[in-house]
Parts: sequence; C-alpha cells; structure tokens
Amino acid sequence: MNILQTEIQFVPGVGPKRAEILNKEINLFTIGDLLRWYPYRYIDRSRIYYIHEIDNSMAYIQLKGKITAFELFGEGRNRRLVAHFTDGTGFVDLVWFQGVRFIEGKYKINQEYIVFGKPALFNSRWNIAHPDIDPFMNESDIPEGLMAMYNTTEKMKNHYLNSRAMQKIMENVFALIKEPLPETLSPDVSKEAQLIPFHDAVENIHFPKSASLLRAAEYRLKFEELFYIQLNIVRYAS
Repeated sequence: MNILQTEIQFVPGVGPKRAEILNKEINLFTIGDLLRWYPYRYIDRSRIYYIHEIDNSMAYIQLKGKITAFELFGEGRNRRLVAHFTDGTGFVDLVWFQGVRFIEGKYKINQEYIVFGKPALFNSRWNIAHPDIDPFMNESDIPEGLMAMYNTTEKMKNHYLNSRAMQKIMENVFALIKEPLPETLSPDVSKEAQLIPFHDAVENIHFPKSASLLRAAEYRLKFEELFYIQLNIVRYAS
C-alpha cells in the first residue's frame, strides 16, 4: 500500500485515541492528509530574547535562563503550577494548568533551560502558559532556523496535541518515509515552471532548511493547487 494511504493511527505518537481526535477536529485520516496539513506560520528559533525586551508586539519568544522556584496555587480544576524563571534581566512566570505532577518532577531549580512560548501580561507580570522547555548545556542546544507552527483546536490542546506535538508527529512521519514521495505533476510541467520536486516541497514546508527553500516549497505547492483548479475549469468548460 502507498504510504500516503496509511492511517494516521499507525504513526508513532498518534495511536487510536489521538487519531480519532484528528479525524473529528481537522479531518486528518491518512499520512497523505497529514502531509497536506500545512503550517500557518513560522518562527525563527535561532533568536534568544532577554526578558527585559518582552513587549506586547511579540507573538512568540525564546528565552534562556533558570527556574528559581515553583509555587502551587488553587485546588481541583483551578489548580495551577507556576515556575519563576529569570535570565538576570527580569522574571517571567511559567504556568501550567495541566500535568502538574509531571512538570514538578521534570524540571529542576537553578538548571539552565531554553523556554519557548507566547508571552502574556497577567497582574502586571509576564507569563508563558504551557511553554516548551529544553535543557541548555551549550550553544549547540539553541534551535536553528525556522520552526513550523500548526493551527490546533481547544480539544486537540486538551489532549496534548499542540503545535509542538504536531511538529513531533510530522518528524515521525518523515522517519517512516523510506523513499521520495511520488510526483504529482508531469516532468514537462515541473521543468517548464522550474518547480522543486514534490518530496522536497513537502519536506521544506514542514521543516524549512532555509528561507529560500521555504519560498520554493510554497511556490511549488501553490502552483500545483492552481494548476489543478485550472484543469477542472477547462474540463467543465469544454
């Protein structure tokens, strides 16, 4: 069977329960559907900001610093865990409303981390809810290049299918692909329009190796979409 027709439940990190959510929430059923579910934007993960630089214009930020303390607030469904994070220029509260026990045991005080997320002001303090956190040992731990961001629904997020989780699932999909994805356009059309191969376009739309390859991928995929729209118009007009 063509790998593109493989049901998404067989992708590592998905499984039957998550597959059902992806089926119902965003109509993804196969690996082919997943690969055609394109990012809505890209974030430059090579930039590290200082906490004192944060302002309302920043959609996402990446920080490097240490957790100085944890605090637990509320009870039951209103319970939240707050980690006080600093880089020496100020403080940010890292906040979790779910998975509190897991977080408490995973991250350590006074160890350096790379934190990535969306900043928001609450009671005159910057906070980042459910941030992505990775250990920092040396400069090679700072991510390079552009990172894809995926639209997710509230139900997906409630089942830990946020943008970062979807990116990991995409990584697992490409690990399953052992040979180039089949071309969808004829060689003559691709050559005439100077298009990159379909496999390269799909790979770089999800994991851009450079800004120029991302542009080439976007051009290839947009060209293909318009090409088939025009073919349909000609077919129904004749």
